[in-house]
Amino acid sequence: MTALFADIKGSTELMRDLDPEEARAIVDPALKLMIDAAHSYDGYVVQSTGDGIFALFGAPVAHEDHPQRALHAAIAMRGALRRSGEELKKQGRSGVEFRIGINTGEVVLRMIHTGGHTEYTPVGHAANLAARMQTLAPAGGVVISADTRHLVEGYFELRDLGPTEVKGISEPINVYEVVGAGPLRGHFELAARRGLTKFVGREREVAEMKRALELARGGHGQIVAAVAEAGTGKSRLVYEFKAMLPGKCKVLEAYSVSHGKASAYLPVLELLSGYFGIEGTDDAGRRREKATVKIATLDPALEETLHYLFALLGLQAIPDPLAEMDQQIKRRRILDAIKRIILRESLNQPTIVIFEDLHWIDGETQALLDVLADGVANVRLLLLVNYRPEYSHAWTNKSYYTQLRLAALGRESAGAMLSTLLGDCVELDPLKRMVIERTEGNPFFIEEMVQTLFDEGALVRNGAVKVARSLAQMRLPATVQGILASRIDRLPGQQKELLQTLAVMGRESPMGLIRQVSTTEEPQLDRMLSDLQASEFIYEQPAAGDVEYTFKHALTQEVAYNSLLVERRKGLHERAAVAMESLYAEQLDDHLNELAHHYSRSDNVSKAVEYLGRAGKAAEARNAFKEALESYQQAAALLTKLPESPVRDLRGLELTQSVVRMLEVTSGFSTPETIDARARAQALAEKSGNLTQLDDCKRY
Repeated sequence: MTALFADIKGSTELMRDLDPEEARAIVDPALKLMIDAAHSYDGYVVQSTGDGIFALFGAPVAHEDHPQRALHAAIAMRGALRRSGEELKKQGRSGVEFRIGINTGEVVLRMIHTGGHTEYTPVGHAANLAARMQTLAPAGGVVISADTRHLVEGYFELRDLGPTEVKGISEPINVYEVVGAGPLRGHFELAARRGLTKFVGREREVAEMKRALELARGGHGQIVAAVAEAGTGKSRLVYEFKAMLPGKCKVLEAYSVSHGKASAYLPVLELLSGYFGIEGTDDAGRRREKATVKIATLDPALEETLHYLFALLGLQAIPDPLAEMDQQIKRRRILDAIKRIILRESLNQPTIVIFEDLHWIDGETQALLDVLADGVANVRLLLLVNYRPEYSHAWTNKSYYTQLRLAALGRESAGAMLSTLLGDCVELDPLKRMVIERTEGNPFFIEEMVQTLFDEGALVRNGAVKVARSLAQMRLPATVQGILASRIDRLPGQQKELLQTLAVMGRESPMGLIRQVSTTEEPQLDRMLSDLQASEFIYEQPAAGDVEYTFKHALTQEVAYNSLLVERRKGLHERAAVAMESLYAEQLDDHLNELAHHYSRSDNVSKAVEYLGRAGKAAEARNAFKEALESYQQAAALLTKLPESPVRDLRGLELTQSVVRMLEVTSGFSTPETIDARARAQALAEKSGNLTQLDDCKRY
């Protein structure tokens, strides 16, 4: 486990120089920020003293990445406390100085049962050393031991402070200061679309999927879920299965993205757009026409579903025929409309509905899947999903549900994959064994490790693959995340900057948008994109009226993104948003979530508030009330960063009233959260002197 001690430096002097109540008003919020940061990375707070906290990561609940979690929590604490200090300074008050120390090692957990509650206390040298480390940290700094550094090197930027005397330790120990997050982040992730290597070791899973398809074709609908850790081949399995499908099958598919939980119906909207043939350049009239023609062709009896589909797609008629409908009823009918279309389609031909990466799914899409899962049994429909083990659902008890748990490749299958990549030369056998051992048979890890060996010149291809250096001289990264970071760092400076720019823009970047965001002239830009393709960081694919570039692996995008300095990242987010406003000036409503995403990660608070508010209204119009609530709440929170003014107060009142409206739908009229929000709205109405809206607040 990893132990973290965080202490408010000079708390004794602070208490001495200030009135006790004033001192607590500064210290208590700081302690809360520390605790919240620890909890956000699943840390267990053993103790909260008057001037600091002691937290454990990896115990009592085990996490394989507990050192990284501890450092991420420390950085989050540092950022939150610094921001808090800046706000206090603006108010003419003093902030707090803090120090954080971290160490990793073995401890014995002592359980203490008190009144039905169990508390855990670690006993051992590792926890004691963490407390000592904290005393070595500079004000506002985070220091770690050599044991922790060994496990997080590459994940964080560290500064070697050299051998240091530590009280209670006979010999000096090496101490490192945490400068910030490095190029590596979290668990390994695999992109939904993979580059192709030999498909091996999945014969059983493919056979199960074929069996489910035959049952579905015979009118006995099935649900098949592929479950595995990142990199194990969930998406590749789906890809290969699609290639095996008979031509008479109808395929409807969508995938989730990591930030998709904040965007209601995002995968469903993608699925419907594909089904109706809607393109990004289509105006509202053209979109309505395509949907209308498609439904009429499918079954004229489904014409009544169009009003609900238009509401979901943001294509409502004026006046809106559903404007007066109860919102919950409207939501249920939207879900039912989509279900009816899919089930009706299955009468024409066997239908396969594919949803990938459910661990990133939003609540409204989950509701649709639940509705579909209940109606699958007696139709020609195969619902195929994949997700990571942390995701859960309520379908497991259904007789027509099959779960496929993908394990890493066995030694034989991994060897076959490596033979495809490297050939069968006997002198490569030691290398293959090393790769299999390091990757533990994870297909993505195998592929990336081999690519890195070629990149480093450890392997050369001259007809056959040859080892250019002895294995003893090879410095292989310990993790695939480290491999990706190392590959990115070896790029020429301009290519690396372009890759980072693409990472900020998103998983997929249209060429037209790249031209506007990148500062590189077009002939050179084209060459650099070609070079990144040749290095297999990205690949080109056709898009409506353009081409777009997609990251080969999601983890590559994440590492590239997080390797940027915060200020540079903010600037690129704003640049991307400005370019989108220009490029999509006539279709801004189709890009509200993306614009809100970019501006909220920039320093342009006004624009962030604007687009978060608009995204909230769009979600509310689709009856995605929880997502609308989140957008309104984010906008209201960001608004407080703007200077006080009557305009800000009025905008704050509007957003807070929207929050109240959404809380009344999602939580009820009398919950504490709703009552508090209503009180805030009333206070803002009184402050702004808006008597009409004040009366509205009082009537809530």
